[in-house]
Order: sequence, then structure tokens, then C-alpha cells
Amino acid sequence: MFTFRERRSLLRIGSSCVDTRVVLAPMVGVTDLPFRHLCVRLGTRLAIAEMVSADTRLWSAPSARRRLAADSHGGPRWVQIVGNEPAQMAEGARRQAALGAGIIDINMGCPARNVCRKAAGSALLRDERLVGEILDAVVNAVPEVPVTLKMRTGWSPSDRNGVRIARIAEDCGIRALSVHGRTRACRFEGSAEYDTIRDIVAAVRLPVIANGDIDSAAKARAVLVHTGAAAVMIGRAAQGRPWLCGQIDAALATGAEPPQPARELVEQLMLGHLETLHGFYGETVGTRIARKHVGWYLGERAGARDFLRDFYRLDTAATQLAALGDYFSGARAA
Repeated sequence: MFTFRERRSLLRIGSSCVDTRVVLAPMVGVTDLPFRHLCVRLGTRLAIAEMVSADTRLWSAPSARRRLAADSHGGPRWVQIVGNEPAQMAEGARRQAALGAGIIDINMGCPARNVCRKAAGSALLRDERLVGEILDAVVNAVPEVPVTLKMRTGWSPSDRNGVRIARIAEDCGIRALSVHGRTRACRFEGSAEYDTIRDIVAAVRLPVIANGDIDSAAKARAVLVHTGAAAVMIGRAAQGRPWLCGQIDAALATGAEPPQPARELVEQLMLGHLETLHGFYGETVGTRIARKHVGWYLGERAGARDFLRDFYRLDTAATQLAALGDYFSGARAA
């Protein structure tokens, strides 16, 4: 059994080698280009873009075009595709490679109904033969680009087939695994379990990234020690905390807990984030997207509930920024 300090901090995926043990998870409607850029500014070194359908006929839609927008932070461009047909997944991967993807991730972890109703995402875990066909098709379609897999510990608590899926992935040439510590049936309910992730780490020679309920450096350390994973993946805990991945990464590297960002800095980050959202999406969509981010940022702050009730009704960039500025001024005065 290894100890935490004996593990190297380099995460190697194919030819990409990044000095980090923390990855920002792909989350639809959250980890868009503005949010990823902000996280990178605050210390995140690896961030996966929002998932995109492998059906390239859908890529002309405005939402798909925004998700396909290229990163420019200098690290490997890590994208994610979702689908259930091997040939279609292969073509989607080829098109992503042509657009400059440095790593291509296959989504077999999302439990959302609009994904699983089509037997995609984590619903695929029930059909191990199809899993192998999809992975084999994608890997062979882009031999020059490393392919990774995001998965869950299995189909259901009574059928945790994560180890079998991981071995299939390794045999197909997958270069790394991200494993969420819940089954497809669990969705996001209950607590993540890490024993299955530990079993997967022991069963394959691939880098394994542990995911699920990791919201602090202490939790990240505990999961890394328990599972033997190469890194951790941060998902929902980063909502409203774009600095979290960088904080945890620094704490894992140094052993010291970095201080929480000052309230004044958080306020500046929020206002800048909103301006970027308004510019990236346009005012109509941008104001709608901004509402949920402001809700996550403010969390349980004093007076936030009453403020948010009114803020959610605002539908222009100017009124949103003015209202947020007034809220900050009132909070400082109080």
C-alpha cells in the first residue's frame, strides 16, 4: 500500500504530461469556455470541455458551436463526446481531432435522462459488448489522439461491473479512466463509494482519476490514499468556486492549505465572470446563464436569498451588473 507522499504529481495521458493531480470535470451548462478560462486563471491545469453529441449533424446549432469553441490556455484541449453508435462516435472523434482536440473523452458517466433515454452516457454500462465496440471504434479512428473514458462504478449497486468495463477499456487502447463513485442507478443520490475505484486501480495499468463528492484538499488526500488513483476530478463542488481546483492542487503539491480568496477578490471575479458570460452568449442567453452562477457564488451569504429572488428576474446585462454591485456595497456597509 502506497502512502500519499510517495505518488508523483505528474498525470500522463498519452503524450500529454501535466504536473497536476486535479482535473475539472465536464459539466453541461457549467464548464463552458468562460468558466474554464476563469478556473485556469485561478490555478486549474486540466479542464474537460462540456460534452458534445457525436452526431456531427447537430454541430451547427448555436449551443453546439459554443461548446466546440477552442480553448486557448496552452494546455491540452480535452473534449468529450457522447453517443451510442460506434461508427457515429468514431466520426465525431475524427472531427474533434480535426478541430485540434488533444485528448478525446468518451462519456459513459452521465446519468441524465435525456442522455440515458437514448442508451448513451452511463446507460451504456449495461451493454458491455457495445461498450467494447464503441471504444474500439473511437480509438482506431484517431490513432494520433489519446482517448479517455469517463464512467461510473457500474450499472446499479447490485451490478457494479466497473472493473469489467475498465478491463475492456484497457484492452481497447483507452489511455485513462475517470470513475465516478456511484452507479448509474444511484444518479447523484447518497454518498460516493471509493472501494470500487480502488478495485479498478488495482485491475488496470491505466491512470485512474477518482471522481465524486470531492470538495476539499482533505477529501482529495483521503480519496487518493484510499484508492491509489493518479488524480481526482472535481465536479459540482467547483460550482461557484472557480478557484477550488487550483486550491486543492496547490494543497496536494505543498501540503499547506491555501487561504480562501478574500471577499473583495470574489466580488471582482463574479463581476468579471458575468461580463464574460454576457459577451460570450449575447445578452439574452448570457443573462440567463449568469443567474445560476450568481446563485452558486452567493450560496448561503447573508441576505442572498432575498437578493437572488429579485436578481433572477433581471434580463439585461446592465441591470444584473448594477444589482450585483449594489448588493456588494450593501454587504460591505453592513
